[in-house]
Amino acid sequence: MRVDVVTIFPEYFSPLDLSLIGKAREDGLLTVETHDLRTFAHDRHRTVDDTPYGGGAGMVMKAEPWAEALGHVLTRGEPGRRPHLVVPGPGGTRFSQAMARELAAQPWVAFACGRYEGIDERVYDYAKDDLGLEVSVVSLGDYVLNGGEVAVLAMVEAVARLLPGVIGNAESLVEESHEDGLLEYPLYTKPRVWQGRGVPDVLLSGNHTAIAAWRHEQRLARTAARRPDLLHASQLVGSESTDLDISLAAPADLPELFTLTRATWVIETAPPESPDPPTLAETVDDLRASLRTTRTLVARVAGRLVGSVRTEVEGSDLRISRLIVAPDLQGRGLATHLLRRAEETAPVEGVGTFVLVVGTRSEETTRLARKAGYRPTPGHPAVPGTVELTRRRTGGPARA
Repeated sequence: MRVDVVTIFPEYFSPLDLSLIGKAREDGLLTVETHDLRTFAHDRHRTVDDTPYGGGAGMVMKAEPWAEALGHVLTRGEPGRRPHLVVPGPGGTRFSQAMARELAAQPWVAFACGRYEGIDERVYDYAKDDLGLEVSVVSLGDYVLNGGEVAVLAMVEAVARLLPGVIGNAESLVEESHEDGLLEYPLYTKPRVWQGRGVPDVLLSGNHTAIAAWRHEQRLARTAARRPDLLHASQLVGSESTDLDISLAAPADLPELFTLTRATWVIETAPPESPDPPTLAETVDDLRASLRTTRTLVARVAGRLVGSVRTEVEGSDLRISRLIVAPDLQGRGLATHLLRRAEETAPVEGVGTFVLVVGTRSEETTRLARKAGYRPTPGHPAVPGTVELTRRRTGGPARA
């Protein structure tokens, strides 16, 4: 990858000679060249700024030196190629990890470091229309710096570390903050106890499934506490949330319901020696037909469909199936809440038993069902690839 930087302070970029970025430059993975804007100002004082038209405080960077500097940058790359020009500015698009990945896929990126009040607006038009450059104005955050150099340093490091070969262990990039919209989980190393503070027991358990679940919960909790703006409102919900809206499924819910069902059951797919859960072969038309023959409840939070459950009366049994919760919201009590609501749909008279049907590998659903008083049903299940659990109905009349 090639990076060109136009600035009035080339020495600002000496840190790019250090650490992994410096090594990447030595290894030829990254080329960084800085260009002093004042070189392209030809008066005695090498002036690059002037007073703004219309009045106002501060100075504006002149168009002439910028035009010449950008023209010079074009001569530094391969013939016929054009760089993606990035201009740091508080009025630009917010820089993000996703943008860093997009830029890392570019073979050539140029940065224009503004100073004072900014660059003459006509330079942006000239770069696009006359030089044929893709131009992006990018903001490092909601604050103002003296110039673009600090922002460019940050962006170059964020982009360059994503280039193949720059980070020794590429897997370390996967679980970092912002890679999937969440902040990173807490990290610990030796000693096991430091100043009376221990490492969470789960990290010492050797149970990788439990560790992964704990880390995911920590990421959600940390993101909710520090950067709630990164989360959809549904990710903040708990089982007793007043924002949880449960209603009968309608035909308009089918696309989301179909996607949620498949996403949940693919994760819980049966072992190779067992029959596939019927859900994996179900079509949208099958799902549409089920709305006419069963009672399907859907749960939404802030407009997002986050869970569902299906009920059907068979003799004296209320059969409960398709108890699903969005994968990123599992473990928060939503399934238990949906199970209670499903039981409440039982007719006042005639139903004495609840039968819950779950996938053979739906271990979490089976666990919560047992806590709710369900026990395995003797005999073979009616549907291959599932197990059935039963609970006798107790208490007063249920809500119809």
